[in-house]
Amino acid sequence: MRLKEGFITHEGADEHITVPVGGLSFSGMVRSNKTAGFIVECLKEDVTEEEIIERMLAKYDASKEQITGDVEDVLDKLRGIGAIEE
Repeated sequence: MRLKEGFITHEGADEHITVPVGGLSFSGMVRSNKTAGFIVECLKEDVTEEEIIERMLAKYDASKEQITGDVEDVLDKLRGIGAIEE
């Protein structure tokens, strides 16, 4: 899976922003914390959910259960706005 073409991202001091450009059905802006932003950045290349979880385990000091839940939540939200190509 990967971030659908037509979405761009920007990382600021304390937040990560994802916005659509062009003729996509979603016309808002997604503001995320750094953790969710890390997941979005992973989606700039073709990755699996498990690969994202493994990358997060290497970066963050959290349990696999917590990270898995966070990844699932973020991916569900991104799927909900049509931002992910499976």
